[in-house]
Amino acid sequence: MKLRSLTVMIGFAFLLMLPALSYGIGLEVAVGGWQQNPKGTLGFKPDPLIDSSIDLENEANYGDEIKPFGRVKIDMPLVLPNIYLMATPMEFEETGRKSAQFSFGDVTFDGGVDFQSKLQLNHYDVCLFYGLPFLETASLEKLNVEVGLNVRIVDIEARVSQQTFVQLEESTSETFYIPMIFLAAQFRPIESLGLEVEGRGIGYSDNAYYDIIARIRYKIFGPMAIAAGWRYEKLEIDEEDVLANVEFSGPFGEIVFTF
Repeated sequence: MKLRSLTVMIGFAFLLMLPALSYGIGLEVAVGGWQQNPKGTLGFKPDPLIDSSIDLENEANYGDEIKPFGRVKIDMPLVLPNIYLMATPMEFEETGRKSAQFSFGDVTFDGGVDFQSKLQLNHYDVCLFYGLPFLETASLEKLNVEVGLNVRIVDIEARVSQQTFVQLEESTSETFYIPMIFLAAQFRPIESLGLEVEGRGIGYSDNAYYDIIARIRYKIFGPMAIAAGWRYEKLEIDEEDVLANVEFSGPFGEIVFTF
């Protein structure tokens, strides 16, 4: 995690919690692993005269990676907005090959020769949200809907290298701050079982970002529960010399503690 991203998340959450330190708050902490399956293309400083994109699955040879993730939900008292923080690391590194010559940044790489690449797409969420008033009470504690605003901090780092007669290498590092709408719903037909779905999304200009999470949660005992589900992300970026049209999907599992 980049230091500035971590500082933004911790500092922002701490400032919001200061007024509520003397009151009771609800807390949910979850840690787990997500099997990430990458697809799509990525380019840096695209050149209209030469192939400037790398297919993550078929050319970079990226496959499934299981990465840890964590999230914290804080139910604030009174009329203060609730807080949802989430950290999702992503990293892929592999040896690939393209059949034709291609460019990445200011460097042109040979076709038909192996190249090495590494992609990090770590992202961190800070969300402020409210539950719809009276819905949970009216549904006898079985249904809850949440609406809010999410800011996603996306740290992109990409590197491509190739050994021919000389060592060729190019890399880029960018950070994006993306506002997203947050919607979530939880349905609990019985006390120990929960069905949950949450989504974050935004679309503007040539950019779009969608993240959908669906999970089934089962309470084991006390504050502890286990959950499993599916997560899908779709990212389109055409900014600051980065051209990305990628998606990541796969199952996940997590352990949840509620206090």
